[in-house]
Amino acid sequence: MQKTVSLKQNSEFHRVYYKGKSRVCPVLVTYAMKSRGHGCRIGITTSKKIGSAVERNRCRRIIRAAYASLAPDTAGDWDIVFIARHRTKHVKTPEVESAMRRHLTELGVIRSI
Repeated sequence: MQKTVSLKQNSEFHRVYYKGKSRVCPVLVTYAMKSRGHGCRIGITTSKKIGSAVERNRCRRIIRAAYASLAPDTAGDWDIVFIARHRTKHVKTPEVESAMRRHLTELGVIRSI
């Protein structure tokens, strides 16, 4: 299993927000944009509206685990930002994974078979 590369700079997040395409569902918001030879990089955002630090960290862990199972299916170089929503803290990883798969397929990150 290879290590996931993260977006860290605020400017990288903003570039994906403004130039990328997005998909929304009650559990997750996904932004994706083609990158230039960096491989697939992801960023995860959870606001304080989600809840306490424990709840925000749980949301990040769930999103990271869901992406880890989908990472081998990604095609090309992409910058992806996942935003947790209020319902994310109440669901399990498989539900987030199915929403994420649907979003990434619609955005062209995962090629449908």
